[in-house]
Amino acid sequence: MNDTILLYDDCCIYEIVILNYFMKLTKCEMLLCSAQDRTIRAMEGYSIHCDISIDELDCSTVRSFIVPGGDIANIDNKNVLDMLKILNDKKAIIAGICAGVDILDKAGILQSISSTHSSNFDCVSDGNVITARPNAYVDFAIEVGKALDLFEDEADVQETIEFWKNHKRIV
Repeated sequence: MNDTILLYDDCCIYEIVILNYFMKLTKCEMLLCSAQDRTIRAMEGYSIHCDISIDELDCSTVRSFIVPGGDIANIDNKNVLDMLKILNDKKAIIAGICAGVDILDKAGILQSISSTHSSNFDCVSDGNVITARPNAYVDFAIEVGKALDLFEDEADVQETIEFWKNHKRIV
């Protein structure tokens, strides 16, 4: 099963970089998926070559689907919305941050669940769906990491929080 990161022109890489680090460190099978051409240009100016296009993605192989924020006009289309609905129906982990949450909402995924659209929380996990505001990228990475079972145990989670969120040195 793979963990798919949806990338698109003008997406915000900074919002998912810590999560991607956790996933790479724990040897997740990550797939960079483009909504348009195989090479995208992120908001920060990076050009990124993706592994696969959304048209080539096999939903049956997806464990999680991550949607960063950015200019979501570039992913506001039937292919993306239909893919999200299919993945939600099969209970894949779906995570959106910043404007990525808006696409989850447009796909109807946030109806009748708690999310950053329906609460004042910066990061919300409800069932298979995780949503976060842009400033909660560390919380987002930790919540998605917990959902993907990337941590060894609760002590590992706490050490991660201390280092990444509370900025305490780990010796």
